[in-house]
Amino acid sequence: MTTSEPPRRPPVIADDHTLTPPEPLPGAPSRALRMRSADGWERFMRRVEAQRDTGT
Repeated sequence: MTTSEPPRRPPVIADDHTLTPPEPLPGAPSRALRMRSADGWERFMRRVEAQRDTGT
């Protein structure tokens, strides 16, 4: 007869402990830069879609 392991639980974090995002690797874009880039891409795609609708 085999027994399975009990389910694993995530570690408990104390209420007074605040989580900070990990530092990006050297040379990696910052979160702010990635957010700005994503916003610019969305605007670009909306502009292309609008041009496609008008036929220009």
